[in-house]
Parts: sequence; C-alpha cells; structure tokens
Amino acid sequence: MKKNGGGIVKAVTKIAEPLAEELGYFLWDVEYVKEGADMYLRITIDSEDGINIDDCERMHRAIDPLLDEADPIEDAYHLEISSPGIERELKTDLHVTACEGWDVEVRLYAPIDGAKSYLGVLVGLDDDGNVVLDCNGTERKFARASIASLKTHYEFE
Repeated sequence: MKKNGGGIVKAVTKIAEPLAEELGYFLWDVEYVKEGADMYLRITIDSEDGINIDDCERMHRAIDPLLDEADPIEDAYHLEISSPGIERELKTDLHVTACEGWDVEVRLYAPIDGAKSYLGVLVGLDDDGNVVLDCNGTERKFARASIASLKTHYEFE
C-alpha cells in the first residue's frame, strides 16, 4: 500500500521517536521531500548536549534496519540524519517551547506595522497559541496563521 508524504512522515515518526529516545536523543523533525529527481527522508535529532556526526551515524545505523523491516516507503529514497543546527526552523509548539529565551526571527506573510520580519527573544506561546517575542523591550504577539517562517537567529561575527 503506497503512503502519501504525510502518511510516510507519520509512519517514520512512530519508528524514529522511540528509537531516538532510547539512544538519548529527541526527535526534532521528519521530512519526506523531493529534490530534483530524488526523494529524501530527513530525520532530524537533537539532545541537550547537541548533535555531532557520530550521533547522526549512530541513529542512521539503528534506524536503517527498522525502516527496511517496516517498509513505509515504496520508492527509492536517500536517508539523511542530521541535527537541527544553530539556526533552526520552529515548526511545532514543542519547537517553540524548547527554544524559549533564544533569539528568533519571525517572517510574516503580510506586513504588520509596516514590517514583514521581526527579530526578538522568544518568550513562548500565549494562551491563544500566539507566538510571543520580546522585541527590544516591547512584547509582540503573532498569530500562527500570519507566520510564514519562525527560525532561531544567530549573529555570525
């Protein structure tokens, strides 16, 4: 039975999440995407101590036979295991909560007060699910539906 991209992500998440936890990581994201002619299954892991190449290899070796056994993807694909990196996209409430206190950039679909991009410190989510930022001492709230992207921001010197 062929699964769509969302079904594949759910099936892989069910396999990857407990495995990541068993190995001392937590699952940050799973993506199944087409790039050029190729399909990629990207599993992103993180830990309190960060992720290095050895962690990625360890997760890859552990999950590869489980994916072969479960066979959630009919077609050929490339398996990639990575860390979310220092500038990471915050897609879920869990991501937002995990990065409270970090510098972030909110990019909006439409301008608010003349701007489509805001930098600030991530305060978190309010009771209505809005993303709350401290922008130089001014609290700003952004409805999730208005946000095109929310990413951590790092000033490279």
